[in-house]
Amino acid sequence: MGNPRGVRRDFDALEQRRLAAAELFNQDLNNSEIGRQLKVSNQTVSRWRRQFLARGKRALRKAGRAGRKPWLSPADEQRLVQLLEKGPERLGYETPLWTCNRVGHLICEEFDIDYHPGHVWKILRQLNWSPQRPAGRALERDEAAIQQWKTERWPALKKKPEMKAARSSS
Repeated sequence: MGNPRGVRRDFDALEQRRLAAAELFNQDLNNSEIGRQLKVSNQTVSRWRRQFLARGKRALRKAGRAGRKPWLSPADEQRLVQLLEKGPERLGYETPLWTCNRVGHLICEEFDIDYHPGHVWKILRQLNWSPQRPAGRALERDEAAIQQWKTERWPALKKKPEMKAARSSS
């Protein structure tokens, strides 16, 4: 079932709930009563009880970090932010936009770590940055002609609601 999208799990609260179950195991309560008090299923309480009986309270402690450790240290992340603030022109790019490919290139050049551009956005989000995309507009674009079309031509083309006849009483 899990958490709603974007909501992180609170591992400390989950550990506290398991340790509260350990205290309730010592009070000789059955699994159903413990489950009701902690708002978990009987199966979960049963699994916790088996772990508790096999290895004690330490079996219910959190396991620690999940997943691979990051390649960039916190000091590297701070340095990356400083490099990002200097702009991509420093690397020879013509526009002042940081795309995932460009940030990946920067990380590879400065830290000798090769991230796939598809994963660079995660690093940027952790640093409260976002990848930027160019506006992709034609060089020949005529803003005055576009504005004139929007104000004069578009209202003439736009459909208008037809006049409705009076309602029928039958």
